[in-house]
Amino acid sequence: MDFNFFVNDVVQGARQEMVESGYTQLTTPEEVDQALQQKGTALVMINSVCGCAGGIARPTAAYMKNYETRPDQFLTVFAGQDKEATAKAREYFTGFAPSSPSFALLKDGKIEMMVERHEIEGHEPIEVVQKLEKAFDQYCQTGANS
Repeated sequence: MDFNFFVNDVVQGARQEMVESGYTQLTTPEEVDQALQQKGTALVMINSVCGCAGGIARPTAAYMKNYETRPDQFLTVFAGQDKEATAKAREYFTGFAPSSPSFALLKDGKIEMMVERHEIEGHEPIEVVQKLEKAFDQYCQTGANS
């Protein structure tokens, strides 16, 4: 099997999983600015191909779409793949080192909270879900984006 084919297949599967979960994929710096400069709240999932992304972060991302209180936008950028878009998104995450996978919750373009890789890798999915639920309850409107 061609290694590049395998990698591309894994990447495509990881992208598709996020799109099927209802996240808008941002692949250019312009798309990132357009999305994150809107008023309201946005959850950005920094996707990656590592095991903790597939086993914890992406399932958590899918689950969060069904939480009663949620952000106005669910967005994703792909670290290591859409490098310019990911770099642009990280410009909004002031005070946080690059981390993937990770989740960033923004309100009116300003970072409110972050769940970094060290809070995902080696943790149970429910722990990540609970952190995001707490942040959604604090920063988001009930029933937003329904």
